[in-house]
Amino acid sequence: MSIWFGEPSLDWANSRRDGTLLDILGIEMTELTEDSLKGRMPVDGRTRQPGGVLHGGASVALAESLASWGSTFTVDPAANYCVGMEINANHVRPVAEGWVYGEARPITRGRTTQVWDIRITDEQGRLVCVSRCTMAVLAKPSEY
Repeated sequence: MSIWFGEPSLDWANSRRDGTLLDILGIEMTELTEDSLKGRMPVDGRTRQPGGVLHGGASVALAESLASWGSTFTVDPAANYCVGMEINANHVRPVAEGWVYGEARPITRGRTTQVWDIRITDEQGRLVCVSRCTMAVLAKPSEY
């Protein structure tokens, strides 16, 4: 059974990247499964630290982007929106080039908070970073 509200559009989500951090870092959403959202990010001059490997902050940006879109896709957009409350990350393997791939799955989806598990891997499928992100589910303000 799918966790998504309605039929979320990856094309719509990716079209909203222009002029944002996601655009600058090359982050894109790539796939929805029944219970996860996948995305990718290049490992290049935009996302490397001075030491030549993927910057931990770039991994965190990918993780929170996946959790943010994932949580957004699970709520009724007419009634709610989601924002990040807390994120942590453990960086377990360096990556110097290519792409990293993230997959976000909800651990819990409550009425006011959601907790997401995000795993980032390299092109060989090896774990690069594991992250947990807590999202607040907020009521949309009245529009009258």
